[in-house]
Order: sequence, then C-alpha cells, then structure tokens
Amino acid sequence: MTPLVDVGELVKEFARGGLWRGGAGVRAVDEVSFSIARGETFGLVGESGSGKTTTGRCILRLIEPTSGRVVFDGRDVLALSAAELRAARRHFQIVFQDPYSSLNPRMRVGDIVEEPLVIHRQGTGADRAARVAELFELVGLSRDQRQRFPHEFSGGQRQRIGLARALALNPSFVVLDEPVSALDVSVQAQVVNLLLDLQQKLGLTYLFIAHDLRLVRQICSRIGVMYRGRLVEVGTAADVFERAAHPYTRALLSAIPQLPPGGRLERIAFDARSFTRLPLRTISEGHQAAILN
Repeated sequence: MTPLVDVGELVKEFARGGLWRGGAGVRAVDEVSFSIARGETFGLVGESGSGKTTTGRCILRLIEPTSGRVVFDGRDVLALSAAELRAARRHFQIVFQDPYSSLNPRMRVGDIVEEPLVIHRQGTGADRAARVAELFELVGLSRDQRQRFPHEFSGGQRQRIGLARALALNPSFVVLDEPVSALDVSVQAQVVNLLLDLQQKLGLTYLFIAHDLRLVRQICSRIGVMYRGRLVEVGTAADVFERAAHPYTRALLSAIPQLPPGGRLERIAFDARSFTRLPLRTISEGHQAAILN
C-alpha cells in the first residue's frame, strides 16, 4: 500500500550564531526517513533536543528543510511553489504543544477557528459560521462559547480549540506536537480519547510527537526513536517496547516508572560518547535499528 506520507533522507541544518557564526552548521535533523500509512498513528519519541519537533515542522514546511524528500499523497511537498503549498496546506495541519501561546489572545476563539476558512476563501460568512459551530461541537465545546477569548478557557479547552482550528479545512494528516504535555494528567486522558475518536470518525492520519513513552505505546501503531537528529530505531509498538535493539531505546524505556513488587527500579545509562551515526538495518520485518551487524 502506498503510504500517505513518505519522508526520505530529511535534513535540517541551522547555522551557528554568536561567536561560532560562520562555522559548521548544526544538524537538527540528520537524514531521517520513515513513512506513515493512511489512517495510521506514527509516534516520534526522544528526549528534548532530539529533533522531533523540527522533523514535524519540516514535513509541513513550517521550517524549510535543507534537503530530503517529503511526499504527501503522491506529491513532493518540498517541490511545491509558494502558491501550491498554500493550497496544499488545507490537507495537512498541526496542533501545537502549548495551548496558551498558540492562540491569539486578542481574537475571539470563534474567529481563531474560522481563520483558516477565511484564508482559503471557503464559503460565505454564514457557511463559515455554521462550520465553526460544527467544529466546536465536534471537539466537545459549546457553540455558545465562540465569542469568548482564549484566557477564559482552561488548558484542555484551549487545546480543543487548537484542534478545531486544525480540523477546519478537513485535513487528512495532522501533526500532533506534544499535544498533551502541558496539560494535567486527568485532562490529558480526555484529549487523547478525543484524538482517537476523531481519528476513527474522520479517517485522520497522525504524526504523534511526544516524550511520554507510556502514552505513545497506548495510541501509536508504529514508533520511531530519535537521538541527536537521527532515527535510531523504528518498529511496531511491540517491537520497540518488548524487543528494543538500540542501546538508547533501552535506556529510554528504562526511565519509565514501573517498580515491580518488592523490587528496585533499574535504570540503564546510555553513554553519549558511544553514539555512532549508523544507518538503520533490518532486525525483523518492519523493525529496524541503527546498530552493527
């Protein structure tokens, strides 16, 4: 089956600043390749600074990649002109990590959700108003709340508003960039359940970026593990959690709190000095890791 999203050898380099200006650039994303099937939730995990968010934003061209390939539904996103990219954006959207800073505090939330429809010139004013009301109900909010401002909502409600905005144009692919990390645990479960319900109802495909491994295991069918801009392991949730092959993946998994009765929590330390930039090799069908033979 042809994947909906196919990322190939994606690279993003940032120039060094300050005293190091003019020196070698920093590779935040280093030849990353993976694909996402239609209707799938692919998880991208790793510690802070591993390149997860930069990868997600490069895929959508919110940040311009240095090189590589991003094919969405058969079209190379990186080859699109500015006008073509603007038209294509209705098919792929993003939900940002921080529900507090991602919404304009000076706009009413109904206008925030309507904005993509205005930009893409969708329907009449009445059509857009009806669509916004529908979106509010879709994400579990009351249509009567449309005239309020972001500061009048809780964090979980704001993230629902951000999700409604992302869904306004009926996209098929959504990048979820740490969508629940800024929320209380009880609220996290509500938002995650909403995401799963919407995926089933609307046939959405997700790239789920997170550092919470337990959450990733719960909702992702396949997982990619990133370290220093590189993918070091890719596989099904069972492959990664039960048959981890890369030392960094094992160290990451050992950080999950799961103290056995009468036992001690054993942590595996990963020595960053031992890291080598090896290509992924096949461990078993659908399971790859950047390790020596």
